[in-house]
Amino acid sequence: MRYESLERWTFLASLLLVSLAFLLLLKPFFGPIFWAVAIALIFHPVRLRLGNRLGDHPNTLALITLFICIIIVVIPVIVLVSSLVAEGLMIYEQIQEGDIQPGQYLDRVNESFPAIEAFLAQFGLDFGSLRDRLASGIAGISQFLAKQAFGFGQNTFQFVLNLALMIYLAFFLLRDGHKLVELLIQALPLGDERERLLFAKFAEVTRATVKGNLLIAIIQGALGGAIFWMLGITGALLWGVVMAIFSLLPAIGAAVVWVPAAIYLAAIGDYLSAGILTAFGAIVIGLADNILRPILVGRDTKLPDYVVLLSTLGGLVMFGIHGFVMGPLVAALFMSVWGIFIREFGEQEPVDPAADQ
Repeated sequence: MRYESLERWTFLASLLLVSLAFLLLLKPFFGPIFWAVAIALIFHPVRLRLGNRLGDHPNTLALITLFICIIIVVIPVIVLVSSLVAEGLMIYEQIQEGDIQPGQYLDRVNESFPAIEAFLAQFGLDFGSLRDRLASGIAGISQFLAKQAFGFGQNTFQFVLNLALMIYLAFFLLRDGHKLVELLIQALPLGDERERLLFAKFAEVTRATVKGNLLIAIIQGALGGAIFWMLGITGALLWGVVMAIFSLLPAIGAAVVWVPAAIYLAAIGDYLSAGILTAFGAIVIGLADNILRPILVGRDTKLPDYVVLLSTLGGLVMFGIHGFVMGPLVAALFMSVWGIFIREFGEQEPVDPAADQ
């Protein structure tokens, strides 16, 4: 018995070590693997509908589904990123050459609204030092974006490799994903019912956060970029993408971009454009977030808004760009695991006081 117990624990230790080594082996490819899983989860309903019409042909169904994904997701993202890189470099060059001077914009706002300087003075803040910090910060951000764009150009091969790997993995996950899930359910020692619940929650939250957040970001970025373009604001595409990025954060959103732009338009005396931008931002862009986010994200994830915000911010810090999905996903799984624990172990039989007498 002792020898058999030693064998079992040795095997389990070896299993754990080999699994950790395998995960470390896959760590460099975390991004492509994660997004391949996300694509397989999001487009799984499409594959099921195709299967109902075309019959059980796994390879054909996976190829058609993947082709649809490439047409409506992958190609537009590549075009958008390429345009963003080009426009970001153009803005950076204009700042370096002095055609765009952030400090002058801030001075113009201060001249038009002197109450701002008086308001800041109440809190012991000096507008001049704050202006210099903001100007240097904007210049630093533009330099950072330029470096990222230059790095993207240098790492084109790596980007193409990761993209090809993601598409390759997505094909097999679309074809054999249900088999892999069943295999994991058999292998994991958590109980089949609990595992199915956790896998269902994983799929539900991933679909909700990717579809919901990305759709909201695309809508708000497109609306913001369109109004900037119609008002003749320089770098409409760049600012539209920046608004899309900020819209991934609940309670922050695209207002971080369009509110300062509206203030500057008012400062230079273009009150009509400032009013149009303010009304459009508050009514159209703001309502798009307030209406769509609870429907597309909150309802499916069943997470409170403050948990979504905190988990998204924490996810971005911990996982980088993947964090806007990984953060809420970890939070949802955390709440699901504790929900299972409370349901199964938190219910105790009431104590009868008469029993002690």
